Amino acid sequence: MTSQLNVDTIVDKAGSGGTNVKVANNAVAVAEGGGATTNVVQGLAKSWCYISASGNTLSDSLNTASVADNGTGSYQANFTNNMNNVLFSQAITSGSYANSMNCEGSTSDCATSQFRIRGANSNETAAADIPNVYGLIHGDLA
Repeated sequence: MTSQLNVDTIVDKAGSGGTNVKVANNAVAVAEGGGATTNVVQGLAKSWCYISASGNTLSDSLNTASVADNGTGSYQANFTNNMNNVLFSQAITSGSYANSMNCEGSTSDCATSQFRIRGANSNETAAADIPNVYGLIHGDLA
């Protein structure tokens, strides 16, 4: 037997307005038009970070424990909580030329604990340190 709870507001016992809401993996959100749904847990960003101009300072983040400057144009962001597998999606942007490089070149670059960023010069012909890198990860947490 299923049941449905219809309320306008959920608050904590003290009535202060704040509360923790936990949803299971099968929670769905209904689209604005009502014709489609999406899985809430699958649709959330699992990690994001802002790496400052120095290349090794984590200025702000979610689920990113640390960053490493692996040499000219090579950065690595390490997750606080690992991904379930290496099949996660990355979006990388910066104040210059940057792209992600997880699993690029060889499978030894693949990891559930990190993602890598490659910076290049303006011609994109050589590795270069880049300012202000932003990364966003979607996928399955372990």
